[in-house]
Amino acid sequence: MGRVLVLCYSWSNGNTERVAQELADACGADVERIHTAVPYPKDYSQTVRQGKREVEAGFEPELQPLEHDPADYDVIAVGTPTWWYTMAPAVRTLLNSREWNGKVVVPFSTCAGWAGSTLDDIAGLAEGARIAEPLTVTFGSDGGDRMVTDPRKVTDWAGRVAALA
Repeated sequence: MGRVLVLCYSWSNGNTERVAQELADACGADVERIHTAVPYPKDYSQTVRQGKREVEAGFEPELQPLEHDPADYDVIAVGTPTWWYTMAPAVRTLLNSREWNGKVVVPFSTCAGWAGSTLDDIAGLAEGARIAEPLTVTFGSDGGDRMVTDPRKVTDWAGRVAALA
């Protein structure tokens, strides 16, 4: 049986981290949150403005080192909130700084409406990987933690990912 690692970037209310933890629990996987070397502002409006500029510029922030090396795993789930219809800049940095050949990459995203090209963008940067079981989980547009996606869909998805290992 292969080893599974769940990596996620989650800034505000932890919805992406919540989905990541559910997946890790279902797979018996290691889970780690991606952190930027310089944290985003605590103020939501400031982070929104900064995040928009970074996404539009294709900026890749420096990351804190990971405790788990993706090279040691067979299946790597990569989760991100949707920022302007794509992945958060920290996830772009992660994907562009690693070798993905021979790995199975499971992209997942959270959003409050439409995920845009987030999953396709992750797949496009995980060069050489086999992409499996992509999923977008939608939460309420009020910025809270109310999951709109049927929780059974997430549970079923986690089971399918566990079967990949």
